[in-house]
Amino acid sequence: MVVATPRPPIESAERCYTIADLAVMPAELPSGPVHYELDNGRLLSMSPPGDQHGAVESNIDYALKHQGERRGLGKVRCGEVGIVLWRNPDRVVGADAVFIATRSLPIQRSREGYLETIPDLVVEVVSKNDTPAYVQRKVEDYLAAGVRVVWIADPGPKTITVHRPGTEPQTLTETDLLTVEDVIPGFQLPVREAFQE
Repeated sequence: MVVATPRPPIESAERCYTIADLAVMPAELPSGPVHYELDNGRLLSMSPPGDQHGAVESNIDYALKHQGERRGLGKVRCGEVGIVLWRNPDRVVGADAVFIATRSLPIQRSREGYLETIPDLVVEVVSKNDTPAYVQRKVEDYLAAGVRVVWIADPGPKTITVHRPGTEPQTLTETDLLTVEDVIPGFQLPVREAFQE
């Protein structure tokens, strides 16, 4: 019997992934579907969101589509739409919903099909595996890239926290009305309706 002699581990440099690498990653693994993001070239994998997440995303997406896009005020995208926040190293995130105001059109896409136009509004629905640090990092990155408003919808406490550059976040509860007059004039969504099952 051969006895293994202790050896130091093989050191390898962590690979810096690009948008092109991300575009060819498999969406399905033997363990099931998977989503990816790039955090300054570092590949992040995550499980798909659950049903409650999907319900909240759908409710907010419907309101944005009905009150924004259909009124000719901009374009809505949803479903973990990939957004290139910056390059070298690449930062690509999947947002639950975005609104791109008419003033920011036309929409620009990378060769790989990811959104290069920075949205005016980004919506993130907190998933069961999201840590507060991860959510805060995404908010900071969105704002640093030029997003004007970020909504964080949290199905647990049923709150929506509104983030804007240079101001303190504002947390709305089920009794409040969500508006975003500077991006979608006239938009109104009772927070309670965002969390309907």
